Amino acid sequence: MQFLKLGGSLITEKTQVRTLREAVLQRVAGEIASAYQKNPAMKLVIGNGAGSFGHTTAKKFRTRQGVHTAEEWRGFAEVWWEAASLSNFVAAHLKQAGLPALVVHPSSSVIAADGQVKSWDIAPIQAALQAGLVPVIHGDVIFDEVRGGTILSTEDLFGYLGSQLHPGRVLLAGLEAGVWADYPTCSRMLTLITPASLAEISPALSGSQADDVTGGMLNKVQQSLDLIRQVPGLQVLIFSGEQPGNIVRTLSGENIGTLLRS
Repeated sequence: MQFLKLGGSLITEKTQVRTLREAVLQRVAGEIASAYQKNPAMKLVIGNGAGSFGHTTAKKFRTRQGVHTAEEWRGFAEVWWEAASLSNFVAAHLKQAGLPALVVHPSSSVIAADGQVKSWDIAPIQAALQAGLVPVIHGDVIFDEVRGGTILSTEDLFGYLGSQLHPGRVLLAGLEAGVWADYPTCSRMLTLITPASLAEISPALSGSQADDVTGGMLNKVQQSLDLIRQVPGLQVLIFSGEQPGNIVRTLSGENIGTLLRS
């Protein structure tokens, strides 16, 4: 069992609203299909970030912070539309590459409480995996018992899903080659991060927050380490999907970029 996140910065032009990086997405889908063909027994859940599909609208309406007014609910629906559209584009490219991809929209089955997953009926995802399909999830708007509505990132959702399905590896493919110890200079990469080393490296990571409504690199690392504490033996890789071949390599068990483990 492996989880693979395709970062929004990898598959979209984050500076151009609702713009795909079509050639990159096509290549990435081909790499996933190639790895799948090498290991047909692999159980794989794919998630994608929102990138330029959703973040601008979510920031405008402050959707993650809460949804209460009529205008904010219209924004909630608009963010859903943009996030769902991107995930359907992802699934379409996976289908063209020969993969039996199936989008599962978290907004239809997740309930949150103050920005955290409270309940999620994951039976459809389990059934899809059992049937040999490839479930595709995405960061999504979620109804929230405290905030009215919110947004949960792919990492938020992977955190809950990982605690239930216990994957062996979670692969986070973005633009960066890994986690940098000296961002934004980016001359020294951290090849290994553990729960014990987080306090020492946190100052370096806090400088790499992107203009992203669901948080930057520090949040990504913290969430990954939280999941590692819950799932014995779990490995998380943060690496670049921009380099051709990297996704095949990581899905085939190779460690590149930054490895997070206990």
